[in-house]
Amino acid sequence: MAGGKRSSGIAIVATILIVAGGGYMLLEHLGEDKPKAGATSSAAAGPVLPVSIATAEKRDIPIIVRGLGTVQAFKTVAVKTRVDGQIVKISFREGQDVKAGDPLFQIDPRPFQAALEQAKAAKQRDEAQLAGAQLDLERYGKLIGSGFQSRQSYDQQKTLVDSLKASIAADQAAIDNAELNLTYADIRAPIDGRTGQRMVDLGNLVQAGQSTTLVTINQIKPIYVNFTIPQYANHHLRQRQSRNPLPVFAYSADDKMKLAEGQISLIDNQIDTATGTLRLKGEFANTDERLWPGEFVNVRLEIGIHKDAVTVPQRAVMQGANGYYAYVVKPDNTVEHRVLEIEMNQDGMAVIAKGIDAGEKVVVDGQYRLTNGSRVRVDRPTAAAPAPDKAG
Repeated sequence: MAGGKRSSGIAIVATILIVAGGGYMLLEHLGEDKPKAGATSSAAAGPVLPVSIATAEKRDIPIIVRGLGTVQAFKTVAVKTRVDGQIVKISFREGQDVKAGDPLFQIDPRPFQAALEQAKAAKQRDEAQLAGAQLDLERYGKLIGSGFQSRQSYDQQKTLVDSLKASIAADQAAIDNAELNLTYADIRAPIDGRTGQRMVDLGNLVQAGQSTTLVTINQIKPIYVNFTIPQYANHHLRQRQSRNPLPVFAYSADDKMKLAEGQISLIDNQIDTATGTLRLKGEFANTDERLWPGEFVNVRLEIGIHKDAVTVPQRAVMQGANGYYAYVVKPDNTVEHRVLEIEMNQDGMAVIAKGIDAGEKVVVDGQYRLTNGSRVRVDRPTAAAPAPDKAG
């Protein structure tokens, strides 16, 4: 009897322990499930990502064509000697501005002056001989009829007169040549411009046959810029140029500083088939001398206006495997992955052909962490699209 009671008590205790253990395991399992459910819910919502945005706007955008150009002097003259002789005087400084007709070099003029005097003396001699020969010719003419002078003597005298006249003409040519050489000995500036480095010094002997350049003069006011543009702009360019000369703008090599404004002076008569480019020339007044011969510059040419173009900052547009895209912020602060068609990029601004309408907000910073449907928070003030930078 006593043994039965002990067995029954043990069974009761065992049952209590089993129930308690099961309850503990159930509570532990429920405790584990709650954080998992919370984590799942949190993952579904996703983090809120900070971004900055801009609003797409409609604007009139100048259509700018860019090219790389080289500055070229309006006129360039390599000054050389046309006579032989020793340089006895230099009348300019290197880098000096000169006017047409200003003296540059003086070659020893004495040999040319002596040649001139000799030619003049020869002419005077021949003129004196001609005067006497003409008097004799007149006498011979009067004596032919009376028989005191033969026809042959008369003809010989006439030949002498003609020969002396030819000698006088040759003497005059020698005088002109001597005067010309004397003029060449005084070397003067043929154009307005700026002198470069002097290539010969005082006392040097120069010769016309050696073709040595004494100094180079460049006219830099006005000045040219030669440049090329892609051939696709050819028709728009010529159409606008036919109405009014197109303005052209020269920028520094880093494309940050505007140097000068000029006008198109030449459109080449053919397109370079090797490069598919059209060569142009712009003329600039260059009164402030900001353009210098031989300098490389960036050139901008406005060939038209894009009316009511939808624009966004260029940094809002990204490029993927399927082309251009951007993230558009919806009213519920989620983003939409939007595929775009870009018409052109210009001065930090993208012109949208398709994909975004005016007034929509696009992400300009922070988009690299986004996916379609991500929640965002505008972390910075809304940035407007940058104003279009006209060529001028």
